[in-house]
Amino acid sequence: MRIIRYELDGREGRGVLEPSPTGDLVHAFGPEGEGDNAAGDVVARLDEVTLLAPCDPRTVVCVGSNYACQLEEKGRPWPERPALFLKAPNSVIGPGAAIQAPPEVERLEYEAELAVVIGTLAREVRPEDAMDHVLGFTCANDVTAHDWRADGQWARAKSADTFCPLGPWIETEPPEPGSLTITTRLGDRVVQQSCADQMIFGVPEIIAYVTRWFTLRPGDVVLTGSPAGVGPMVPGDRVTVEIDGLGALSNPVALRR
Repeated sequence: MRIIRYELDGREGRGVLEPSPTGDLVHAFGPEGEGDNAAGDVVARLDEVTLLAPCDPRTVVCVGSNYACQLEEKGRPWPERPALFLKAPNSVIGPGAAIQAPPEVERLEYEAELAVVIGTLAREVRPEDAMDHVLGFTCANDVTAHDWRADGQWARAKSADTFCPLGPWIETEPPEPGSLTITTRLGDRVVQQSCADQMIFGVPEIIAYVTRWFTLRPGDVVLTGSPAGVGPMVPGDRVTVEIDGLGALSNPVALRR
């Protein structure tokens, strides 16, 4: 099932996206008692709505240096435990919204990531129970102001407005997360491509580790790291993160005014 957030006639809504011979249709959620996120009445066609970020997280927890291919590319040792950092909620935008490059930034980078969306409250979760707390998965771009890492902490480098595109929807029944291929394109040029089986710490391990320190609530997001090939983007570019079975998240890059 694909869960979306959207804007239609100036109003925001949540619904279920279902295929149709005449184009994908947006359904309202069905009445309570018909199953979690059951599809109700048709609201509009997909091309009649503006997709928003598919969730509105209070907390976005990220894992750094989590792909073997990236560590090999950088010549770094494997971590003993997940390296965690946060992105602020103000950084979240949806498909098609512009990534705003601050004029002071010398190098703005894309980082394609598999994003996990939490479905039920998660605190001190065991790895074997972790997937019970997952609503689904979506695409993410961990936008980073590379030169701002020199601050000594990453709040500014990771959390400026528009630095966390998410979307296009939450897929509740994806293929096995470790088998997903992640591809990033700048325009038509492929700049990142790897399989999530390159992750050092898998989704259950990450959720278990994160929830030792952070209580995660429905709608919160965990970013699982980016593969090799992280690189620069500039105003005028369009960056697209595509993950098998999860769709494509595409955003233009514009100069912040």
